[in-house]
Amino acid sequence: MSFHSILFSRRFAALFFTLLVFNPLSSQAEIKVGVSDWPGWVAWYVAEEKEFFKKHGAKVKLVWFANYTDSISALSAGQIDANSQTWSDTMAPLTKGIPLKAILVNDNSDGNDALMVKPSIKNFADMKGKTIALEQYSISHFVLATALAKNGLRFDDVNIVNLSAGDAAAAFLSGRVDATVVWNPWVNNIQASGKGVALFSSKDMPGLIPDLLIAREKAIQQQRADLIGMIKAWDETQRFIREQPDEAVRIMAKVVGMKPDAYKIFLPGTRFFNLQDSLKALGPDAEPSSLLAVGPVIAKFLKDNKLIEGDPSLAAGIDASLLIEALAGH
Repeated sequence: MSFHSILFSRRFAALFFTLLVFNPLSSQAEIKVGVSDWPGWVAWYVAEEKEFFKKHGAKVKLVWFANYTDSISALSAGQIDANSQTWSDTMAPLTKGIPLKAILVNDNSDGNDALMVKPSIKNFADMKGKTIALEQYSISHFVLATALAKNGLRFDDVNIVNLSAGDAAAAFLSGRVDATVVWNPWVNNIQASGKGVALFSSKDMPGLIPDLLIAREKAIQQQRADLIGMIKAWDETQRFIREQPDEAVRIMAKVVGMKPDAYKIFLPGTRFFNLQDSLKALGPDAEPSSLLAVGPVIAKFLKDNKLIEGDPSLAAGIDASLLIEALAGH
């Protein structure tokens, strides 16, 4: 049996994937966790190299996915036990009734995604009639939707050109468009060129781009101790990144095939969460940047653009109990 669905991906626009039903995961000695190229997720390799998993008794096998979307499919299909993915990308599986739970918030984008404009554009009033290059339906599209809504504009007030992130940045740098919405390293490259400045960034939309550890319910039931140990290891990991950034960057840069100096630009735009930060994010919607609070905003964007059908059960997709146990054991 298979079905096709469009996912709202962090770094891929209007993606189609086929979700196949595989045999359930067999009993295994270690928990398989998908990881893709985003600082808050690549950081898990710091935990591995510094033996934080081992310290906290977590048997973890990190599974690298060069294509982020493949990791979402693998988790939904039960090929892995847990995955590093966004809240937005978890909503499509939740609407299908796939038993997934957010158990940890690793980070929020805090400037790594931005609307870059020509220096002559001073405010959003100046944006009317301007041409903006971005990847349609990607996180960049969501950033622009949020920016316009917060500043009294609509999509009809601007002209959008659908280009991949690299091509969008190139179009901006060559002067072919007035603005672009991209993520790092393109944000930094544009700033360094002197040809563009950030009019709006993910700093201006706290909580709306959360990056998570999502686990299957079966893994939570059968490998709970490993997941709790993994959460404890995360707390050491984020502390290590803050206290020894050069060493952390060396490890992370090696994973993605970059030089440490080039990878450093990702850290300031990533707000790494400690366990208390994560607990707030997994908490009630009274907390403005919690998953429950921002979820309806994200879901509306997905529904308006026909990227999901129906309303995801947001509360059913969150399980803070492992994090609470990890904190109790600290």
